[in-house]
Amino acid sequence: MTVATASIIHSTSADSASLANLLTMNSGKPEDLEVLLALFLSAIIGLAGAKAGAVRVLTDDGKFMRLLAQQGLPDEVVQNERLVERHCGACGTASSADVLVWVDDLATCAKKGHNLYFGSQCKSMLAISLHHNQQILGIYNLFFDNTTKIDVSIQTLLRLVGQLLGLTLHNAHIERERLRLTVMKERQDMVNEVHDALAQTLAYARMRLPLLSDAIHAHDEPQALKYFSDLKTAVTEVHDNLREVMTYFRTRMDPLGLIHALTTLADGFFSRNAITLEISNAVPHLDLSDEQEVQIFYIIQESLANIAKHSMARHAVVRISQTPQHLEFVIEDDGLGMDEPNVSTIVTSARPLVPSTHFGLDIMQGRAKRLGGSLEVASKDGVGTRVLLRIPFVTDKGCEAS
Repeated sequence: MTVATASIIHSTSADSASLANLLTMNSGKPEDLEVLLALFLSAIIGLAGAKAGAVRVLTDDGKFMRLLAQQGLPDEVVQNERLVERHCGACGTASSADVLVWVDDLATCAKKGHNLYFGSQCKSMLAISLHHNQQILGIYNLFFDNTTKIDVSIQTLLRLVGQLLGLTLHNAHIERERLRLTVMKERQDMVNEVHDALAQTLAYARMRLPLLSDAIHAHDEPQALKYFSDLKTAVTEVHDNLREVMTYFRTRMDPLGLIHALTTLADGFFSRNAITLEISNAVPHLDLSDEQEVQIFYIIQESLANIAKHSMARHAVVRISQTPQHLEFVIEDDGLGMDEPNVSTIVTSARPLVPSTHFGLDIMQGRAKRLGGSLEVASKDGVGTRVLLRIPFVTDKGCEAS
């Protein structure tokens, strides 16, 4: 906000204070937009001495203006004004250039609306452009019960407010687009997870079906039992992997970040599993992107789920540390350990992750691979299990550290 704008605001009664607070609000979130506009209209109507107000935004095709918010308009007017042509009268002029248009002859509006509001209750109207970076996003209207024009200083303020509200609409559009892309990405991630977790096992089961059929027709009972056992194992694995995928997509990442999410997880871990969980973080600034935090959280969550289900442990710990090249996340427990004493898989290698009976490890592998890192799973000195996730360390600018 400029010094001139602040000076005008602070010189114009109590309504100005409300408007000043409004213009400093964080208004980029779509869910806040209706509340913001309601506050905006209430403050600006009082400041300008108007009786009603409305905010209109251009439709995506640019041919119409949609009523986004209003204060003080009769219901009949609201219904008639929900969608108007972009180039209609003074509103059309304001939607085509960065201008403030004053109208005291409302015959056109009255004729179009087929009601007694324009010209009777409403004697004059202002239409002010909402623009951002040379782009007109819509307009806002103020409706007056007299034809006395407002002061030049207030007109200047109203145009500056139009610019700020244009920025608000621009930010809301960006946030909606971000959310749309996020939803699309989550859907694609779900498709990828389902494919990675299920496709290979289902293909294996499909190949076993004709072999089982042949063995049954040949009355070869040993082979039939073998193929039946293979199918039973495959179906069980598909079921458990699908359950893991569903668990991942039910869980939302904590908006306060990875460390807060892990701390929250630790707070309720003992009550759910009778295992104490410690979070030890030696890295004050992780500098991770939202996507990295989500993938890391799910890997740690799955590791802790395996500890809760299989380890019979009393204590578990998540340690976060840093080397010159990597961030390291270690998940350890003091339980029974793994069936295979030295299971270790580097994600960047071509070897499959084993053993397959540890459900969810294949999904953890895929997530670590997307992070460009490695995942190692092994028994810890014969007691308990140790999972090490190592990802390349990145700077604030998103480049790998040298």
